[in-house]
Amino acid sequence: MTTFDREASGRRLRLAPSKCALLIIDVQQRLAAVMPEGVMAGVEKNIKILIETAKHLDIPVLVSEQYPKGLGKTVEKIEHALGGTKTLHRWEKVEFSAVGNDAFAKLAIPRVEDQARPEWDQWIVCGMETHVCVYQTARDLVARGWDVHVCADAVCSRTAANRELGLGLMARAGAIATSTESSVFDLLGRAGSDEFRSLSRVIK
Repeated sequence: MTTFDREASGRRLRLAPSKCALLIIDVQQRLAAVMPEGVMAGVEKNIKILIETAKHLDIPVLVSEQYPKGLGKTVEKIEHALGGTKTLHRWEKVEFSAVGNDAFAKLAIPRVEDQARPEWDQWIVCGMETHVCVYQTARDLVARGWDVHVCADAVCSRTAANRELGLGLMARAGAIATSTESSVFDLLGRAGSDEFRSLSRVIK
């Protein structure tokens, strides 16, 4: 790997609050009901930490719902956590990829087509199911030239095998595997700030 390649990789790995958005994919009632109970509890906890981080650092939050008429609305714990979010975008979809429809295009794609720097060119991704909607979304975001950070402890599938498969597919597509805590502390950058003290309490 050349020096340039190492520098480029470092830039891709470094999250910046002013450049990123949090994307929560399809954390819905009827999907959650068929997830392994212990796994779902951990995913909900970590997504709530990511939401709190977004609130403290003024990071936009985007929430998709897959066919809510059949799969239900966003689960109550996540819905409650979203309260007070400064910049919140929601949309319904039938496409498996959360970025594969006009609603998402209106949020992000025109900035690229106008040759202006996107408001968000880094994405922190979480949700379900890992091997279907999360994978297809991450793959499509990478294909648009954005850096995609997938929190492995904030995604799930009905089976552990499919979760691992989805994570592997996203890595092959060019997404960056990370964790909730890695993302939070990368966004904070340093200790001692009011945000650090507040989020440290949330993580505990």
